[in-house]
Amino acid sequence: MFAPVDFLEKENEMDSSRIQYDRWLSQPSLDASLRAELSAMADDAHAIDNAFGCELTFGTGGLRGILGAGTNRMNVHVVRRAAQAVADYLSGTALPKRAAIGYDSRIGSARFARETAAVFAANGIEAYIYPRLEPVPALSFAVRALSCGVGVCITASHNPAQYNGFKVYGSDGCQLTPAGVAQIADNLKNCSYFNGIQIGDFAALLASGSIRWIPDELLDAYIDAVRSLRVTEGDLSGLRLVYTPLNGSGRECVEKLLEKLGVQNLTLVPEQAEPDGNFPTCPYPNPEIREAMQKGLELSRIVKPDLLIGTDPDCDRCGVAVPDKGSYRLLSGNEVGVLLLDFICRTRKAAGTLPERPVAVTTIVSTAMADPIAKACGAELRRTLTGFKYIGEQIGLLEREGHPERFTFGFEESYGYLSGTHVRDKDGVNAVLLLCEAASWYQERGMTLADAIDALYERFGCYVHSQQSLAFSGAAAMTQMASVMQRLRSNPPSSIGAFPVAALTDYLTDPTGLPRSDVLAFSLTGSASVVVRPSGTEPKLKLYLSAKASTRADADAQLYALEDACRTLLQF
Repeated sequence: MFAPVDFLEKENEMDSSRIQYDRWLSQPSLDASLRAELSAMADDAHAIDNAFGCELTFGTGGLRGILGAGTNRMNVHVVRRAAQAVADYLSGTALPKRAAIGYDSRIGSARFARETAAVFAANGIEAYIYPRLEPVPALSFAVRALSCGVGVCITASHNPAQYNGFKVYGSDGCQLTPAGVAQIADNLKNCSYFNGIQIGDFAALLASGSIRWIPDELLDAYIDAVRSLRVTEGDLSGLRLVYTPLNGSGRECVEKLLEKLGVQNLTLVPEQAEPDGNFPTCPYPNPEIREAMQKGLELSRIVKPDLLIGTDPDCDRCGVAVPDKGSYRLLSGNEVGVLLLDFICRTRKAAGTLPERPVAVTTIVSTAMADPIAKACGAELRRTLTGFKYIGEQIGLLEREGHPERFTFGFEESYGYLSGTHVRDKDGVNAVLLLCEAASWYQERGMTLADAIDALYERFGCYVHSQQSLAFSGAAAMTQMASVMQRLRSNPPSSIGAFPVAALTDYLTDPTGLPRSDVLAFSLTGSASVVVRPSGTEPKLKLYLSAKASTRADADAQLYALEDACRTLLQF
């Protein structure tokens, strides 16, 4: 049954959107292209409501939204306002009044980065900016190397081409803590989109030294830091590799790293080699999905490499396909995570470089297969909330205890990996290093990475996973998501399809030892599970489904049944 619509309330919302619309159009400083866009929607009340019905929410990943005019869109005025709120936050702390700024290949990224630098510099904050697009992990590295109080990367990660974002990092190189996020979100309430924002001319500030380019030497230092994480020091010169940066920012750093590693047989996917924010061959430039990797798979059938590797536009995520039975098999983020965990611990233990009491870190939505593998490796496995900043925080804890060397590996199911303390975010360049080493090491033993993960399944059982999403749109999207989560809390199911619920963990109210978070975890009989949480960057609910059996066929059958049951439960 559909809920009745309060037409008066909806009409008031539309009136509020029109007021904001008229206010923007009246601003003399309104960007010319945005003025044209707004003028074109003058008679379209629905478009005006979508553009002005709410503001982009500043959350754990900063801001992220569709490019366009309005308060619910990513544009130069939204970016300037966010930069001012971050400048006010930094000015109110004892942290260094210095910021590092990076950006990827997305539409508007270069301009948004320069506008951010101009706002920071006008607020008395030293602004260091990469002179060209570079990966997110290079930004995390720069924050710490330059002793910055904050960092900003203009990116929407793996979102479709119509998106961009404003991601904020703390002085430790991690994405900002919840307390910092809350402070900036509070500052935004007092920030106008047009008045009270301090901003200067980028070129003039650059000439005066208030804005500085991040030197190439620092980028080289980042590459060297990744290179220093080699596990085996084996000969990689014979490795055949196909690589796609998915029209993003990874190419420069990945090519520099591979040259240092001695990889001589590298083929780029030509359609995806150059930066292009339109992402013409993969509208959803996410290496988690097959469509994004399709051009690489087609090329691999011709070139026949030992590895196909793809990094997302900001090069913090990494996908991989490997030879398997005459074709190429895409490995999931969970598969790569446990494969690399086993490989790192096994080879470092054999070489005598594994630290005492090694620590591996993953998230509450990542595979349960990590637990028995970590135990077999003699490693302590720590689980955090979703978001790589929480894995980065664990590195910080180990540093404060005086034992950063204990950090051995961190991963999350969404294709994020890190094996060093050089950055505090997932690192696609680091992942390229590890995958090349692992492929070469297994190759010497007559195995592919597909053989390696299958051997782990034989030993520990077959764990399978899938992620489902329930998307929302429009100004009421956040309210609708909250309503679904509240329904699951107030009236939790006793079973999900044929799977009885054995236990429910509510990370918002139950004592878990972790920060409170809007996450519900259903443990089901038979080692299956469902975890539900709102996305921190998009208007959708994410469902993480898992099943385990002794064979792949049985595990897949359980997973398919669970997927159908969840569609019925949430009606999507």
